[in-house]
Amino acid sequence: GSGGFRKRKHDNFPHGQRREEKENVNPPSALMSSFKSFQLELDTRHDKYERLVKLSRDITIESKRTIFLLHRFTSAPNGEEILSESEVKLDAVRRKIKQVAQELIGEDMYQFHRAISPGLQEYVEAVSFQYFIKTRSLISVEEINKQLIFTAEDREETTNMTSNSHDKQPHTWSLKVTPVDYLLGVADLTGELMRLCISSVGNGDIDTPFELSQFLRQIYDGFTFIGNTGPYEVSKKLYTLKQSLAKVENACYTLKVRGSEIPKHMLADVFSTKTELIDQEEGLP
Repeated sequence: GSGGFRKRKHDNFPHGQRREEKENVNPPSALMSSFKSFQLELDTRHDKYERLVKLSRDITIESKRTIFLLHRFTSAPNGEEILSESEVKLDAVRRKIKQVAQELIGEDMYQFHRAISPGLQEYVEAVSFQYFIKTRSLISVEEINKQLIFTAEDREETTNMTSNSHDKQPHTWSLKVTPVDYLLGVADLTGELMRLCISSVGNGDIDTPFELSQFLRQIYDGFTFIGNTGPYEVSKKLYTLKQSLAKVENACYTLKVRGSEIPKHMLADVFSTKTELIDQEEGLP
């Protein structure tokens, strides 16, 4: 009737029947099959990326816990036990990195580098911090990568999969820390060394701040050779490195000038006050 509602012809057919007719009209073509394969490949890559992000987060958390543990080295009466416990924690971190290496077998690591970079940087910071406490020197990237070479003792599936084509090759695989991740981890290490200086002064240790001052100066000189020619992240952290060096050097200056007249139990308070003054002068929060 007039003003009424006229149905379209296909509204008289069920929805499922219309879909079947549409699929019959447009059967799967080679192009659609290709896109479905692309979809499967992208979904697989995305799932792997998410797994690597979770592993990187676990590596970051465990590395931070190791760093917190190592800060107790200066105040603990049994420093060797602290180092032994930190080694156990770092072994647990390496097992997580081992899982990352398993995920990256046959893959281009740089396609997933953004997912694993934060964890690797934190691991470098923890390993270099432990190495400095032991040897008073900086660990090299080659030494770090030597610790990230794993054997296939518990990878039966990979052994079976590759036994036909790689029988003569040793079943080992590794994950290499990139130079950028190493530099960023060392830059973060300087902040931990500055905190180590605070705790050392609080415990009455006068020699460690001067050792840290020389060590941080050498690291800063090395970073200045890179300058603005290196990656953006490295030049960005150079400012923080400079602040850590300034705080340690000012602490050494205070200890040298007024160390004899300040009681040992008040040295940490003087250092903290000096640090706050430096931050205010430079506009830091």
